[in-house]
Amino acid sequence: MSKPTTLKMDAKSTFMLLVLAAMWGGSFFLGELALREVPPLTITLHRVIWALPFLALIVVYNKTPLPRSPRIWGAYLVMGALNNALPFSLIFWGQTQIESGLASILNATTAMFAAVVAGLLLRDEPLTAKKIIGATLGIAGVAFIMGPSALTEFNPSNLAQLAILGATLSYAFAGVWGKTALASQPPLMNALGMLIGSTVLMIPIVLIFDGRPSVDLSATTWAALLGLATVSTALAYVLYFAILARAGAANLLLVTLLIPAVAIGLGVLFLGEDMGFEAWIGFAIIALGFAVTDGRLFSALSRTSKGKAHTG
Repeated sequence: MSKPTTLKMDAKSTFMLLVLAAMWGGSFFLGELALREVPPLTITLHRVIWALPFLALIVVYNKTPLPRSPRIWGAYLVMGALNNALPFSLIFWGQTQIESGLASILNATTAMFAAVVAGLLLRDEPLTAKKIIGATLGIAGVAFIMGPSALTEFNPSNLAQLAILGATLSYAFAGVWGKTALASQPPLMNALGMLIGSTVLMIPIVLIFDGRPSVDLSATTWAALLGLATVSTALAYVLYFAILARAGAANLLLVTLLIPAVAIGLGVLFLGEDMGFEAWIGFAIIALGFAVTDGRLFSALSRTSKGKAHTG
């Protein structure tokens, strides 16, 4: 009988997590570049369709079996909508009105909202006090960033920020759907099936609303689109599942707080973006909400204080 694998956040897992944060944080920067020539829905299509052959090669190389059940392929269609088509489109549209760094900060609320949605819909992940407090802090951070004008006036910036929050809720429901409908399937096949589902959905949507995608784009735009597809999507999913196997879901969630640092840094260096003071305070509140939801920071502080009390 083999021993169970020990999930730990060692040096290699930490390095992998930093690389994943760079891949996903870079997606906000690459999206900003692509938006100069390509509309949001079409960017979403580019992101999923070019990732398909890359990830398919990895699935074939690993000899991962393809599911034959129509029910599983239907579940992939739903997963593609919830985890790719809808959130990607909302985030890219949001970035037409707000900076990439701010979009990444709002996206950092995903972990808290996912914990609450899972707590409401999954029996084995009950809604605890710390999840409620964490989500409340996340909402407070968002409210601080948006300011009182969000309640007194309507403008595209406020709508864009709400679009990003809509994307985080879509990610949260995707997590629940994946756990209930696709838990029995190989992780890499889930990633490929999800991309197939989102591609099937996005092709008619783009043709209806944006028309046939143009190939007459600058080299910079093509580089951004292919970077989104290969690095921020296909490779990122492979690394995602590798970290999940090594370090577990709780440690993997730490990437949520690392992504904004990458996105903001790239935005400041290459796009001339400047995050306002309220955005940094809002991010600090969101980070606190994550810490409460995650629980490990406060558990470590509690153990430290108890240790001092015993030795004092």
